[in-house]
Amino acid sequence: MSKLIQQLTIIGVGLIGGSLARALKQAEVCGEIVGCGRNEAELKKAVELGVIDRYALDQAEAVRGADMVLLAVPLGAMRAVMTSIAPAIGKNTILTDVGSAKGSVVDDAKAVFGEMPRNLVPGHPIAGTEKSGVEASFATLYQGRKVILTPLENGDEAALKTVAAMWRHAGADVVEMSVEHHDRVLAATSHLPHVLAYALVDSLARMDETGEVFKYAAGGFRDFTRIASSDAQMWHDICLANRHEVLNMLGRFREDLDALTSAFETADGEAILKCFSRAKRARDHFSKIMAE
Repeated sequence: MSKLIQQLTIIGVGLIGGSLARALKQAEVCGEIVGCGRNEAELKKAVELGVIDRYALDQAEAVRGADMVLLAVPLGAMRAVMTSIAPAIGKNTILTDVGSAKGSVVDDAKAVFGEMPRNLVPGHPIAGTEKSGVEASFATLYQGRKVILTPLENGDEAALKTVAAMWRHAGADVVEMSVEHHDRVLAATSHLPHVLAYALVDSLARMDETGEVFKYAAGGFRDFTRIASSDAQMWHDICLANRHEVLNMLGRFREDLDALTSAFETADGEAILKCFSRAKRARDHFSKIMAE
C-alpha cells in the first residue's frame, strides 16, 4: 500500500521533530523516517525509542532519496542547513520547516537556491513545551493544535496538500496565511510574551541577590514566567529573525506600560481599574474560545 510519504527526513530530531515523527509512525503514513543532527548520542536514542528508523550525521546524505525534508532546526541555523542540503535534495523533494518566523526562512531560501523553490512550504506548528530533546517528544503533541502553513506565490499546490495532509495525520488543525501576516500575529501572541517573561525573570534575579523574591513566588508568578524556562538560544534566534515585528509590538506595549505607570504615579485608580477590567474580559473571552 502506497504511503503518503515514502521517505521523510527530519533534520533536528528534538521535541518538535521527534513528536511529529512519533505521530506519523502511529498513523502509519511514512515508509521510512530518517533523522539527522549534530549529536549522534541523541540520534541513537531516537532510534532506540522508535522515533526514527535510521539516521545520518551528514545532512546531504540524510536527504538523498527523500520525498520530504522537514527542517526542525533553530532559525539561526536554517541558511547553513539549506546550503548543505541544496546539492543533494531531489528536484521533486518537498521542503518544509517548523520555524516560528517565516520571513527569515523565505529570505534564507532565496539566498541559497537563487530563486524560490516551488516545493518549499513554510510551516509553523503552534505547539510545544518548555522542555527540549527527543526524550521530551510525544505523539499527541499536535492533537487539536494549530499548524500554520504560509504557501508562497507560484508554489506547488501538490506539495502544499501533502504537507497539510502530513500535519492532519499528526492530529493538527491546519490553517493558511501569508508570511507577513504570520510574523505579525506571532510577534504579538508568542514572541512578545517570551521577551517579557525572560526580561522579568532576569530583572528580578539581578535585583534579588538573596533569592527571597523567588522563595515567596506564588502560582501567578510561576504561570506567567513558565516560558522563561524555554530554550534561550532558540528564542534568541526566533526574536532576532522576527525583530522588526517584535520591535513594533514592544513599541506598542511600551506606550501602554507608560500609560499605566503614569496612572500609578498619579494614583488614578479609575484608569488602573479600567485597564485591569479590560484585560480580564479579554482573557476570559480568550479562555472560552480555547475551550471550544
